[in-house]
Amino acid sequence: MSTKSEAHHRKLERLYLSANVQQLFSGSSIEVSHSKSEITLPVDPKYFHGAQAIHGATYFKLLDDAAYFAVASLVTDVFIVTFSFQINLTRPVTSGSLKAVGTVRSVSKNLFVAEATLYNEKGKEVAFGTGQFMRTNQSWESLEHYGLEAKH
Repeated sequence: MSTKSEAHHRKLERLYLSANVQQLFSGSSIEVSHSKSEITLPVDPKYFHGAQAIHGATYFKLLDDAAYFAVASLVTDVFIVTFSFQINLTRPVTSGSLKAVGTVRSVSKNLFVAEATLYNEKGKEVAFGTGQFMRTNQSWESLEHYGLEAKH
């Protein structure tokens, strides 16, 4: 993998962690590599619905983000957006941690397809989804947090 690609992957990780919405998902982490991303999130009761298990909105966010950043790893010039996303919830989660793994399935000029699977801390699948993503005209470099260096 080229140094330029690796630098892009690190910038994407910083962009993910600096997004305002991440304030609602404290403790999450992300690793981006070529055509793949992995996101982890510790389970917290603040993500629960009325029956005391993770709300589907949290499942969606993790799956969409994992698939999105898998695609973004390949698109080095412009920001991409989610065009559509199909989600399937297969089992409830009440404790531990979650890990979403996103991988690219299909690449064309302007449309990308990626899938993501969400696992509980025992490695059991709890949800999966497939998304379509499109290129925009906005450069990555125009995004405030994309080019920032990590603070130690």
